[in-house]
Amino acid sequence: MRYYSRDGLTFDLDDLGPQEGDVVVLLHGWPQDRTSWHSVAPRLAEAGLRVLAPDLRGYSPGARPGNHLDYVITEIVGDVTALLDEVGAERAHVVGHDWGGALAWAIAAREPDRVETLTVLSTPSPAGMAAGMRSGDQLKHSWYMALFALPVLPVLFFRLFAQQILERIGMPRERAAHDARRLKTPGAAEGTFAWYRAALSPTLMWRKRRSKGGPRRSVHRRVIPTAYVWGTKDPAFGEVATQRTVEQLRRRAGDQPELAIIRPLETGHWLMETHPEVVADVVLERIGAQRDEALAG
Repeated sequence: MRYYSRDGLTFDLDDLGPQEGDVVVLLHGWPQDRTSWHSVAPRLAEAGLRVLAPDLRGYSPGARPGNHLDYVITEIVGDVTALLDEVGAERAHVVGHDWGGALAWAIAAREPDRVETLTVLSTPSPAGMAAGMRSGDQLKHSWYMALFALPVLPVLFFRLFAQQILERIGMPRERAAHDARRLKTPGAAEGTFAWYRAALSPTLMWRKRRSKGGPRRSVHRRVIPTAYVWGTKDPAFGEVATQRTVEQLRRRAGDQPELAIIRPLETGHWLMETHPEVVADVVLERIGAQRDEALAG
């Protein structure tokens, strides 16, 4: 498959490995696209997995709604479950980095029956982020989100200086050049920053507060086998948020420590580009441990 569609939007897609293999979905972050997984995906496909790496909403030229309110997380979760429906996968191994990591946490929370295992790179869990915000530690790392949520200004700024900024925060030069070129194409930068505008939208925050008082659907209580990998030098996430995420995963695992794989790396934010072998190994370890557990059961 090269494309799939949902509600009039068309998403670009890389599809590697045997069609009969277990499905792995790779979710990229900002300001990247599906090619950020090019050093990871072949390793997974060689292990017999069917690897699906889509360009997410706002990144695919055919999936860039003009209204930032269309980038609410529930819609983007729906984009991923639509992909699973398209390939006939009841469940998938979900892997995400940066915003793709936040999306992976959201899929596990909202659609747990569709997630076989979860591997999150860099991004702390929602509870971890909340703890970091309360302590003030994460506020020092997340100030840029308010800037990115502004209309027009960040789009113009990154069209001019994207490569310099991305290199300065640790992205390898070749990948920074790729993403900088893409951000200069019509509509590309607007689509990437719409995620930030939606996340900090007063309208959507108000809707979320109102919905909290409504009825809640029952939540599947299965503990999803999870791996969490992060760079200890990551400028985007603070120590409180990452450590609280580790504590949360270990608490959920309880007397089954194999349900939580914890892997800190002495590096920065761009894990797929700088440590693709480690990323692939952790994903395969997470999947392999889950398979062994299933066979034992």
